[in-house]
Amino acid sequence: EVRLVESGGDLVQPGGSLTLSCKAFGLAFSGSEMKWYRQRPQKAREWVASISKRPSIRTYSDAVKGRFYIYREDFKNTVYLRMNDVTPEDTAVYICNIGEWWGQGTQVSVFE
Repeated sequence: EVRLVESGGDLVQPGGSLTLSCKAFGLAFSGSEMKWYRQRPQKAREWVASISKRPSIRTYSDAVKGRFYIYREDFKNTVYLRMNDVTPEDTAVYICNIGEWWGQGTQVSVFE
């Protein structure tokens, strides 16, 4: 059974930082492209960032480019999303994706 389990969501103040994690079970992690999406309140799900298998080419949406950093640790079957300089517009459920599989998401809330 394939499972993706996100963690790390929290309340954070504007300008703060947070690191999300997504651990994969039941699949060949090192050969997979990993993606983060987010679902903001009353908005469609949107792609945030991707990281390919080695050599780990990274791409970002314009909304987060320069503030977020995606990285992976294949020996831990885990992908991370480092979020810096967050704003209230980053408030969302952040969801991990690998191919056809999706996690349940982790909530990030940004407010004073």
